[in-house]
Amino acid sequence: MKYQSKEKAALILEDGTYFIGRSIGKKGISGGEICFNTGMTGYQEIYTDPSYYGQIVVNTTSHIGNYGVHAEEQESSKPKISGLVINDYSIIHSRFQSESSLQEYLEKNDIVGISNVDTRKIVRHIRSKGAMNCLISSEELDPELLKEKVAGIPSMEGLELASVVSVEEPFFYGDPNAKYRVAALDIGIKVSILKNLSLRDCYIQVFPAKTAFEEMEAWKPDGYFFSNGPGDPAVMGYAVETAKKIIDSNKPVFGICLGHQIIALASGLSTFKMHHGHRGLNHPIKNLETGLCEVTSQNHGFCVSREDVDKNENVEVTHINLNDNTIAGIKRADKPVFSVQYHPESSPGPHDSRYLFDSFIDLMSNK
Repeated sequence: MKYQSKEKAALILEDGTYFIGRSIGKKGISGGEICFNTGMTGYQEIYTDPSYYGQIVVNTTSHIGNYGVHAEEQESSKPKISGLVINDYSIIHSRFQSESSLQEYLEKNDIVGISNVDTRKIVRHIRSKGAMNCLISSEELDPELLKEKVAGIPSMEGLELASVVSVEEPFFYGDPNAKYRVAALDIGIKVSILKNLSLRDCYIQVFPAKTAFEEMEAWKPDGYFFSNGPGDPAVMGYAVETAKKIIDSNKPVFGICLGHQIIALASGLSTFKMHHGHRGLNHPIKNLETGLCEVTSQNHGFCVSREDVDKNENVEVTHINLNDNTIAGIKRADKPVFSVQYHPESSPGPHDSRYLFDSFIDLMSNK
């Protein structure tokens, strides 16, 4: 049985493109930057990834909701997306581990969504025209009024969002008797990252986004980790300055996604907003050091400048995206520092890249 709301909903894009469908989740109105994820599974992990804060997600998989939701698949305390766009919505869930339907979950967490729209058409439009803001409404359907409202949503370019999703107070994760102590800067961290570090004999202290280097260093960590997260890295001067001090400390550093971009900025590189970003579980990456390829989970709308990397003698490219040849990984030639533009914790996604956590452990063990 499919969920068939009697309430209509509208989706309007910044350029005026307009769709009518059915209301799902909470009835209301919500706006943000529209993006699409090509993953075939793992919708709950996607919705709870803090990197999606401020964004409305289009699932390219046509059928969503069929396996319900499960607490163990949360990547943060609650969904971080601003809204949801899907084609075929199911209120019936058949997985025995599920604890509720997706509809109940969305209602509980105040997520506004729309179903019964042509998601293939929407994705093709985004791929052609680029990322843009949008609005979902199940309250007001008039396109002219909605167009006025969507014009008031700020652009993702220039938005500092990492400190919004970060923890307010430091916390610990893992076994206090573990071999390695890792200081993690939370600029949108996922639980699966902490699990992967903990499984490799790490005790992690997670620090708020604007924590000073001196406070983290006082804990005497063996290495530092910069997490994924939302927003424009170019306006995160506070994190870049912290990264510079951490890199100068000569301790091992590992960063992913937004953390990768912060490390790049701290190394003298620049970042730019992509046309429509990379989001999915099937992005091919080539490791230039081994010659091997890996299928990866990705979620980012900003990228590091290849031109800047080519001019910087202290930075080497380690990974490239085989779809568009963008920078997917770097390392410092003069410091024990490396980072990647994708998600090696792979939740959801393939596990091809989990060796990167082992590489971080190797750096700490050699210090």
